[in-house]
Amino acid sequence: MRRRPGHSARLKLALSYAGFLFVAGTLLLAVMWVFVLRWLPAEDPRSIQEKYGAVIIVGPNRSDLLRGFAPAAATALALLLVLGLLGGWFLAGRMLAPLTRITDAARMAGTGSLSHRIRMKGRQDEFRELSDTFDSMLDKLESHVAEQQRFAANASHELRTPLAISRTLLDVARKDPTQDRGEVIERLHAANSRAIELTEALLLLSHGDRGTLTRESVDLSLIAEEAAESLLPLAEQRRITLDVTGGEARTSGSAELLLRMATNLVQNAIVHNLPTGGTVTVHTEAHGDTSVLRVENTGRRLPPELVSTLTEPFQRGAERVRTDEHVGVGLGLAIVNSIVRAHDGTLDLVPRPAGGLVVTVRLPRPP
Repeated sequence: MRRRPGHSARLKLALSYAGFLFVAGTLLLAVMWVFVLRWLPAEDPRSIQEKYGAVIIVGPNRSDLLRGFAPAAATALALLLVLGLLGGWFLAGRMLAPLTRITDAARMAGTGSLSHRIRMKGRQDEFRELSDTFDSMLDKLESHVAEQQRFAANASHELRTPLAISRTLLDVARKDPTQDRGEVIERLHAANSRAIELTEALLLLSHGDRGTLTRESVDLSLIAEEAAESLLPLAEQRRITLDVTGGEARTSGSAELLLRMATNLVQNAIVHNLPTGGTVTVHTEAHGDTSVLRVENTGRRLPPELVSTLTEPFQRGAERVRTDEHVGVGLGLAIVNSIVRAHDGTLDLVPRPAGGLVVTVRLPRPP
């Protein structure tokens, strides 16, 4: 069912202005009638003089004044109506000009062009606030779309590698019957395991970005201890000291996702560390209405420009050997960042002057 086009806002405002002026003029004439014309006699002053023989000052009666005043009043009301329409149309056009710019920008954004900005000048009013809010929304949309496109390209590239390896191994095994099947199976298992690990990480990242959480009260200190206990064998294998300090730090959220967040942080701190003799410290504490989880490790020095990109998907802080059991897929900190955002928290990464990284997660405490 098609909707009939309605009147424009500019026309409605113009009619409103004209109607207001017309009503104001009518009220003015009514006031004149009540407070001026009612004091004039209804009869002709000459007839009053003849009837009562009184000497009075002869002047117009009410009917004379009405005959002379009514046309002038009607003309004045007509002029007020015309001036109201013209002035209202002009003023409404000036008042609604910012809305036209915002509408044009919204129409361009609807066609897929997210680079256009309104950047309205002038004093801070409702239209300026709407314009600034719209520009901010376009900034976030453009950034989100660019991030999603980059993420899709990186994900396709990362998934293509293990799939291409699997196809190559199968082609070689089919063409060379003498190929050691055990070696082929082992290499296929490694390639498929990497593809499965990447797929699970992508699903977890998507789940965290949706922000649909079943919230419950969670103690970050218990989460940190559980993550450290599960990764203690890896730390011992690499001769890295792993310590958990601090006290209770409660927040509200998904215990499963928060455990994955802490596990990723501790695993990254172990893997990206000194070859031997390194340390990893996991600390939890509560500050006012914020619960803090801090993971600090030793390692090589990281330039600030590299640290700022570590939460991007498929970004790695160091080159690692592909045969490493914990090589990862470059989504560890991206998943952490996604989980933190889903819990309305903040994630800070600061390089240590002596080498290594300090990662601080701040989450709101439950009321």
